[in-house]
Amino acid sequence: MRTKALYKLVFTALFAALTCIATMMIQIPSPTGGYKNAGDALVFLSGWLLGPWLGGLAGGVGSALADLLSGYAYYVPGTFLIKGLEGVVCALLFRLFCKLLQGKKKHPESPDSGTDSFGHGLGFRLLFRFLSALAGCIIMVGGYFFYAALLLGKGYEAALSSLPGNIVQSVLGLLLAMVLMEALLIHPSLRKTLMRDLEPQEPDKEQKQPPDPQKSSKE
Repeated sequence: MRTKALYKLVFTALFAALTCIATMMIQIPSPTGGYKNAGDALVFLSGWLLGPWLGGLAGGVGSALADLLSGYAYYVPGTFLIKGLEGVVCALLFRLFCKLLQGKKKHPESPDSGTDSFGHGLGFRLLFRFLSALAGCIIMVGGYFFYAALLLGKGYEAALSSLPGNIVQSVLGLLLAMVLMEALLIHPSLRKTLMRDLEPQEPDKEQKQPPDPQKSSKE
């Protein structure tokens, strides 16, 4: 139990750091005083790999930290909430799509069959990730529009001028996240490690059976 908690803590911190780095690597100034970046790809990855709550936390903290370190402190509260919600919704929808298709049955992962831990093939896996990340894109674009227009007082005209750039940023982040995710899942051992929290738990084969009363009496 402690090992699993430590695993989650380490990977949450790791993806928060990776999100921060990805956000700070490429920065293109926007009309609303912010900047375009590649951090959305890591927000999506965090949601898919860590789940909604830890993934949203990693994406929100990493993105907000990048704003703070880049001199955009006035964006920190909005970024934390928007990017965090982006990761949460992305992860929740991905799991919901999988569960709706599989019903109540759970399928163990088979690395050689091309299925994921929910028993779905590559086509379904890509479709689920695309739709869930698309919802995240909508949250990001809409969230920053209203944050800039209302809370930062930039006005709707300036907020509208930033929409095309945010749309392009989110779509590129979506595509990059899908490519990175499939690349990570190519190796069976790495795939098993990354998908650990999504796989159904198998009974312990080495679990001790209760002693046979008849056998004990004969002894």
